[in-house]
Amino acid sequence: MDGKASLRAPVGPDAWRWRTFQSVRTLVVPARTVTSTVRVLEVLPDLLRGDDRVGVVFAHDPTSAFSDGVLDLLRSADCRSVPWDHLSDVAPDLILSASENIDLPDSDCPVLVLPHGVGFQKLVPDSRSTGSRLSGMVSERLLKRARLAVSHPDQAAQLLAAHPETEGRTVLIGDPCYDRLVASVPQRDTYLRALRLEPGQRLVVVSSTWGPTSLIARVPDLPARLLAELPLDEYRVAVVLHPNIWSTHGAWQIRTLQAAALEAGLLIIPPTRGWQASVVAAAAVVGDHGSVTLYSASLGRPVLLAAFGDDAVPGTAGAELGRRAPRLDLQAPLRAQVEQAMAGQEPDRWADIAQQAFDQPGQAMERLRSTVYDLIGLPEPNGPTPVRAFPVPQIQPSPVTAAVVSLRLAADADGWSLSVERYPASVARRADEGPGEFRYLACDLEEPDPKQTLNASVLIERTRLDATATVHRIAEILGAYPGSRAAAAALEAAGEHLVGLRDRRLIQVTAADGVADPGLAAAAVYACLRADIPLAGARLTVRIGSARTHVVELRQLRRG
Repeated sequence: MDGKASLRAPVGPDAWRWRTFQSVRTLVVPARTVTSTVRVLEVLPDLLRGDDRVGVVFAHDPTSAFSDGVLDLLRSADCRSVPWDHLSDVAPDLILSASENIDLPDSDCPVLVLPHGVGFQKLVPDSRSTGSRLSGMVSERLLKRARLAVSHPDQAAQLLAAHPETEGRTVLIGDPCYDRLVASVPQRDTYLRALRLEPGQRLVVVSSTWGPTSLIARVPDLPARLLAELPLDEYRVAVVLHPNIWSTHGAWQIRTLQAAALEAGLLIIPPTRGWQASVVAAAAVVGDHGSVTLYSASLGRPVLLAAFGDDAVPGTAGAELGRRAPRLDLQAPLRAQVEQAMAGQEPDRWADIAQQAFDQPGQAMERLRSTVYDLIGLPEPNGPTPVRAFPVPQIQPSPVTAAVVSLRLAADADGWSLSVERYPASVARRADEGPGEFRYLACDLEEPDPKQTLNASVLIERTRLDATATVHRIAEILGAYPGSRAAAAALEAAGEHLVGLRDRRLIQVTAADGVADPGLAAAAVYACLRADIPLAGARLTVRIGSARTHVVELRQLRRG
């Protein structure tokens, strides 16, 4: 006896006694890494939709350096899994894997290996040696029984040139992930709302593959640097990290390294869901030689490369993107480069690269289903295979509670025009005021860093109260924080705000469009104070970025 407990359900010698669904075929999915398991989970439900003839078993293989998180993924997806050492007890009819690095028991069962990225674009460390190997390429032993799915005929030719033994072992499928990304484009506005973007804000996605040549390894502070230069009212920044980074270093380490950026509003996209919606929603993608960057370019998104490793495989679509895509100059201002990329993007700039990577878009799920049912020995179900948009992500970013505010004031025909830009204080660079610029630190009272609150010129109360209670609250705030110049709050009435000053003046700020934004009200008052403009009766057109314009009027109520 080897001490291994007998497996009785859903597979095993007498599993028929315990099963409710009496399937006639068994499909096994090796769950070795988060990346490869997610890729199968993205396609399998629609491949087997409504077909009770096929039973599915996920076999957890813990031998990968990137196995951490796999069991959590299987549990979150409600998958029935068995330990890898029970795989010999299963009599599968087909093994479907997106990991090429699996060590299967000897059998004549067919194996279909899906790519877990875009084709065969990268060299990766070989777990069986100290060298490297082509990502996606199986061992010689496994190749004798495996079929390799490719997304383009050029990939089959690439494999044949490097590994002649792959002749006759590839099958042209296309790329189901790319097809779903294309199907997701009509959901862009829905994704933007789910990612907590306000109207007029644009999403910049930072995408990194794993390993020492990746973006996040070479420029770990890039998310924070982008957040320091992109006004928070106009932009949001999200980071998409390869699941192998999460498996190796853990969520705690990632969040600790990005702590300042998280306080600045960074969206860290989870490793198992959400990156697809992020690239569909993106206005620009800053990436490297990973598949997410190539998918983004193929969708027509503006792309800047902040890193591009020498482990990219020459002659591939990814390498061609690396040759042609503009580099992000890390020694130059970043905002101008991002905005130039967005402004200068032709819709079909990367169309030829997409054509080099993906054969006959829209057909991959049909081809994959035909291949799966052919290998498993069953006729296909009737009806088409759906190609669905990716799910709407569920993201809860941290609010930005301290901001460096930059103001520029100019006279216009209606009074004064005020340009407002706000930058997260946790990453903002120290800078002197430029010509015609006023700068100050504004903090919500919920700001967790007391040093920020004590140093703030303007304090913001986000709780909306009636006028009497607000007056008292402002007095309390100014008394508690003697270093502040002003405290602001929105009233219950639409568009109405109160701003209290250190000299006990109380200013009512009315936004004509009814917006409730005490930070905006404080900016109008602060600009008038610095420019020596009489507060009583001042009228300002406040512009926040290119999308938001509010007309506000000031009225001095009293000197308390």
